[in-house]
Amino acid sequence: MSKNLVIVESPAKAKTIKKYLGKDFEVLASYGHVRDLVPKDGAVDVANGFEMKYQVIEKNEKHVRAIISALKDSDELWLATDPDREGEAISWHLAELLREKNLLKNKPVRRVVFYEITQREVQNAIQHPRDISDDLVNAQQARRALDYLVGFNLSPLLWRKVQPGLSAGRVQSPALRLICEREEEIKAFIPREYWTLEAQAEKAGQGFSAKLIELAGRKAEQFTLNNTVGALTAKNMVMKAAQGELLVAAVDKKQRRRNPAPPFTTSTLQQEANRKLGFTASRTMRTAQQLYEGVDLGGETLGLITYMRTDSVNLAQDALADVRQTIADQFGASSVPPEPRFFKTKSKNAQEAHEAVRPTSAARLPREVGKYLTPDQAKLYELIWKRTVACQMTQAVFDTVAVELRAGTDHAFRANGSVLIEPGFIAVYNQSYDTPTGKSDEDDEKRLPAMEVGDRIKLVDLVADQHVTEPPPRYTEASLVKTLEEYDIGRPSTYASIISTLQARDYVRLDGKAFTPTDVGMIVNRFLTEHFGQYVDYEFTAHLEDDLDAVSRGEKQWRPLLAEFWQQFKPRIDEKMELSRSEVSEARQIGIDPVSGKPISARLGRFGPFVQIGTKEDEDKPRFASLRANQRIDTITLEQALALFTLPRSLGTLPSGEEVQVNIGRFGPYVRHGSSFVSLKKDDDPYTIELPRAIELIEQKKEAVEAATIKIFDGTEIRIIKGRFGPYISDGKRRARIPKGREAETLSVFECEAYLAEAEAAAPKKGGKRGKATTKAATKTAAKKATKTVAKKATKKAAKRAAPRKATKTSAKTAGESDGGAG
Repeated sequence: MSKNLVIVESPAKAKTIKKYLGKDFEVLASYGHVRDLVPKDGAVDVANGFEMKYQVIEKNEKHVRAIISALKDSDELWLATDPDREGEAISWHLAELLREKNLLKNKPVRRVVFYEITQREVQNAIQHPRDISDDLVNAQQARRALDYLVGFNLSPLLWRKVQPGLSAGRVQSPALRLICEREEEIKAFIPREYWTLEAQAEKAGQGFSAKLIELAGRKAEQFTLNNTVGALTAKNMVMKAAQGELLVAAVDKKQRRRNPAPPFTTSTLQQEANRKLGFTASRTMRTAQQLYEGVDLGGETLGLITYMRTDSVNLAQDALADVRQTIADQFGASSVPPEPRFFKTKSKNAQEAHEAVRPTSAARLPREVGKYLTPDQAKLYELIWKRTVACQMTQAVFDTVAVELRAGTDHAFRANGSVLIEPGFIAVYNQSYDTPTGKSDEDDEKRLPAMEVGDRIKLVDLVADQHVTEPPPRYTEASLVKTLEEYDIGRPSTYASIISTLQARDYVRLDGKAFTPTDVGMIVNRFLTEHFGQYVDYEFTAHLEDDLDAVSRGEKQWRPLLAEFWQQFKPRIDEKMELSRSEVSEARQIGIDPVSGKPISARLGRFGPFVQIGTKEDEDKPRFASLRANQRIDTITLEQALALFTLPRSLGTLPSGEEVQVNIGRFGPYVRHGSSFVSLKKDDDPYTIELPRAIELIEQKKEAVEAATIKIFDGTEIRIIKGRFGPYISDGKRRARIPKGREAETLSVFECEAYLAEAEAAAPKKGGKRGKATTKAATKTAAKKATKTVAKKATKKAAKRAAPRKATKTSAKTAGESDGGAG
């Protein structure tokens, strides 16, 4: 019997902590949340003080049963879930669940938190338990209730007015708005031409470049030179004035010092891992969780980093001492500043944890622990280690110089250079930044030759380059996370799930590293901004987050907060229920069909974006064609739209005389020959594929079918085929499963025909749902009739047919047994 039962969230964490606590403690995992709102309307009772109705999460029922069983043999319950609001809520839900079952009678319940999974910290936490924080739990309940009220009311509205299966989240919707607004900026962007004039100079054999800063006595701006004629005229004018040399008019030398970046928060870790390692936010958090929960380092299991969900940039005093000692050991005492460096967070609501994300011990060098880690774990640990160590190292020192060079009296250039004198923290780590190229130029060195005022420098060439302004870049995961944080939308622990949800709903797609909104995403965003603008407003969302933070601090009550929200939100929902579908899913007019003279429009339908020729008011029915994967409603051209109506395309005929056509169906593009179909491969384009490639695909499918054929029957199209989920019967048009207990090779042609007829009778007819008559009983009756009919016909034809043969050689005896079995 174990005296103490400790509950954590994951089995990996349980395994690590068990080693630290010893035989008097049993450690089990809850596997995340144990309860959630019942998945139906009324789970948050708005008429009864926002009471919330919970149920055990089905997939975690067995884990709850294990906890209940272990608790019966324990004297005390220790709730050691993660040290944030989510973890607090998990502990509270579990305690409530056990209390409802009357399992906590006379058993103390203690709450402990571990910010790092090391023996010292775990044992220290056990010595300092506390009660479950009602304020943190209330904040989490309020957040869950708000998400439910928004999702359960907005989502059905989207289903009816836009497309089935859509969702609108309280925080994901403003994030979608950011991506869509950036796309609109890009679409509306008008490029402008501009030219630069750069001097290529040389002194003592060392070449360098200088940028034009003054032209004809006036300051040179970005658009001072905006066409070819102007640029070439300026070049000739400057060359004439320079007479092959530039005069050094001023030299400005100074020393610049640069401080390191602060240690990681959740947000900056996600951003930097995306820039430097190419990790998505979810991949970063998944890997960080593994490093936090514990890794086997050759017989010793340790948590390698502190808790990874945090807004704080603080480092504990003992951590500072550890880092400073590691710096001295690895890089020398001169790399350690006289005093520790302290950082202040920019987040006004930083509170989730008491420290930044850091190694639990800086003395565990990446090169030493890397051999025990997965590639992702090793990369992320090294990133965290370097950032933490660098933040406590000396400044980087640069010598910078700016030289003004004049061409005659009216034109001037400036050359800038810098030399790294003391690397300081740069010897370990250099922060990445978002730039148009996606890279940071912070550490680029540009050396200049020594120059003094009055020196005359050789002008080698004057280069005029044309440029065009570029639209603002699309959001990457890193820049989106950064912007969400700047707007104070959501919390760092939610960013990964926000991004995953947007992708899962097909609201956005990741092209390379950049997010592009889909047609569905654009229309959902337009609907929300036009009809629920307040609820996707950045300031409103941030203010609501502030209110939830106030609840977590005990400064606000959660039920009045929900009441205030619901009082404004519900009437808006009721009002918008009256909208027509056409008011929401607007059509874009593309042009006129040159053949029919009818209008062509791009629209969003229940099954995705499509192009339509004609209108529903026309005497003839409109024609429809689905957009291709890389096409969008707001950008498709008339030429591209017309091309969509070239399907089905006839490619020619087979030697057998069958026509070969290509088309796009419900399950993607395909080739059709006679009554048979073959799916196109990923790289095949239905609009450009030709007959030879189609024949190749047809032959490949025939070969695959032949290879998978278990048995064929001469004189018929019936064969038994090995399928992905077991053998089945097919005659090229119909398919039937083989009943359990029947061996495929023992089936006769009569039985196969009977099973096919039964399957055909049971299948719903095209053009509508099954009527009431097509019940199970009716299906069985139809199948029996079909079986009798088929059996009679088969008996008459049996004498004319050859005995069935296997795809491989089959003995006469086996064939005879098969026939005998049918009799």
